[in-house]
Amino acid sequence: MSSARRDGLPSRCIQQAYLPETDVITVPSSSAHAILDGLEMYYEIHGSGRDGTGRPLVLLHGGVLTVGLSFGALLPALAPGRHIVAPELQGHGHTADVDRAITVPHLAGDVVGLLDALGIERADLLGFSLGGLTALEVAVRHPERVGRLVLAATQYTQDGYREEVRTPDYDSPLLPGEADFKEMADAYAATAPHPEHFQDFIDKCSQAAHGPLPWSADDLRGLTAPTLLVVGDRDFVRVEHAAEMRELIPDARLAVLPGTTHMTLMRRTALLVPLLEEFLDAGRAPEA
Repeated sequence: MSSARRDGLPSRCIQQAYLPETDVITVPSSSAHAILDGLEMYYEIHGSGRDGTGRPLVLLHGGVLTVGLSFGALLPALAPGRHIVAPELQGHGHTADVDRAITVPHLAGDVVGLLDALGIERADLLGFSLGGLTALEVAVRHPERVGRLVLAATQYTQDGYREEVRTPDYDSPLLPGEADFKEMADAYAATAPHPEHFQDFIDKCSQAAHGPLPWSADDLRGLTAPTLLVVGDRDFVRVEHAAEMRELIPDARLAVLPGTTHMTLMRRTALLVPLLEEFLDAGRAPEA
């Protein structure tokens, strides 16, 4: 476990965090739990596009977050006319933790299990931070399940992060502040089935964040899904690393948002929404 902590939260877990600039109340069309080998995965359905045209869009949130905290600013713009599935990963939000490690392969397996449970053969994936790692793992191991892939603030090796993030300097403006940490703890207390387990969850998340990532350059070269990479120019992920990923992934696109940190990336809706709509809509024609 990392020795660098703030308010009891290990820094490496908080590095996956994001909080919206404004409170956006987004009410899902429905929500439920799917039973996946003992994990009761909470998920929300948003949008009106459930008429069989195009592919569903799966949103995968950042670490220590919920659907609302990661995507509350984007959902009002993305939901109309789409079928959006937004789960909360193991130990996050409404999804209770279980007796196993939190790892990217486990999280990706849960996402594939949810697709199976919902009868979804293929979906577009939009993952942010920890959710981006999860989406990348699904695309590498189960390419037939992924239509289009959006990786936001996502690295494929641990050195893809800036040095000041890998060895946190709490004076850095790139890292979250005290108010952000409190918001995360408050959100967990309000949504988690067992809020008293918060510190145990944080410790597991910290251990997962320190572990090696499971991909090689050849894994990225072998991706078949059309891919959009999105980072801020002052993100945790180095722009040079994102550019390397763009070169490795066949025909990938890279968008670098100016004046944007990891903490502000997903609320830059004026820039993000047109990018996402253009990219995702290119794959929304009915499938044969």
